[in-house]
Amino acid sequence: MAAQTVASASTDSAFGPASALSCRECGERFPLEPLFACEACFGPLEVAYDLPSGDPETLRKRIESGPNNIWRYAPLLPVPADVASRPNLNPGFTKLVKADNLARELGVTGGLHIKDDSGNPTHSFKDRVVAIALEAARTFGLTTLSCSSTGNLAGAVGAAAARAGFRSCVFIPHDLEEGKVVMAAVYGGELVGIEGTYDDVNRFCSELIGDPIGEGWGFVNVNLRPYYGEGSKTLAYEICEQLGWRLPDNIVIPIASGSQLTKIDKGLRELIELGLVEEKPYRVYGAQAEGCSPVSTAFKAGHDVVRPQKPNTIAKSLAIGNPADGPYVLDIARRTGGAVEDVTDEQVVDAIKLLARTEGIFAETAGGVTVGVLRKLIETGQLDPAGETVVLNTGDGLKTLDAVAPTSRPTATIRPSLDAFRAAGLAG
Repeated sequence: MAAQTVASASTDSAFGPASALSCRECGERFPLEPLFACEACFGPLEVAYDLPSGDPETLRKRIESGPNNIWRYAPLLPVPADVASRPNLNPGFTKLVKADNLARELGVTGGLHIKDDSGNPTHSFKDRVVAIALEAARTFGLTTLSCSSTGNLAGAVGAAAARAGFRSCVFIPHDLEEGKVVMAAVYGGELVGIEGTYDDVNRFCSELIGDPIGEGWGFVNVNLRPYYGEGSKTLAYEICEQLGWRLPDNIVIPIASGSQLTKIDKGLRELIELGLVEEKPYRVYGAQAEGCSPVSTAFKAGHDVVRPQKPNTIAKSLAIGNPADGPYVLDIARRTGGAVEDVTDEQVVDAIKLLARTEGIFAETAGGVTVGVLRKLIETGQLDPAGETVVLNTGDGLKTLDAVAPTSRPTATIRPSLDAFRAAGLAG
């Protein structure tokens, strides 16, 4: 499709300030449609904007007066101005927890914060990306909301579709954690287990999109992926607003497909461009589990190409062996002076328990990955503990109970008497 056919954002209010889809590789531009790959070079497409101009303080006040969810940032997202009045789960504006106890344990002196996205409606950050994709599906007149998922996204799609009156049909690997399977199924949509890994599920969904069966379907992380990805920018917006409109020095982000990390970086750069935060250096760190660490492996080897791996880790929400945004993650880590690191499953479990013990936050395995990687980055000298650091927890530990259940048992089982309590050595 020729670049000159792209419509102006001023004539397409359904997408707010968005002006086009732009290829990340060759820069070719396309209309705001359910497209995800460049017709010229097959590169990935992302949303391009005509961002608001004018006084940053006016825009800052407009944002601060908005609802306590992601729609406060509607002027910076591909959504209509009245998005907050539509049936949606309204995720976002989750807590930024000042983690002083964890900071002391790890030796962080510059300030440590946990961005705890377990407080979203389905208890993971995926509610953010699905909320944006849902609005695109509504605009395009699609009737079925779908996805390939490692678990959290399946639940987010099922819930969002139920709320908005869409049919949903989501696809997952057959061996996901039971909690995530139940949470995806409870919303009443169709849940299909695929025998194989997430990458097998994703390939199947790509085939379904090209078949007449997929007519009218919106796959949030395939044909709606450019819009879906923009939801992750709201994490960057919230972190900076909650820090008093400041950039952190360091930010540690889990890597599954890599989209979240690339879009958080995009959001930070937009805030700088708009004058909403003062420009300064910041470092972006990616976190993976050793059992699925294709991006970390490439970073450490100095490669630009990410070689696929077969996942084998308890961190199933990050178990994507062929991450679509892997090369862009490498670019961002190197550009900002950050790194991509990985930890073992044992270190993931230790980190989950450390965060719970120090801050009262029960993270899912992906949160154990980020906290575990933070600890490793400090120990290896890759992250300056004197810098202000934000670590992402993207989901609730209740979804991944199996990871910690074997080592999280009752301290003692006793008869209901004071003598038994004393005999167990629990009297202090």
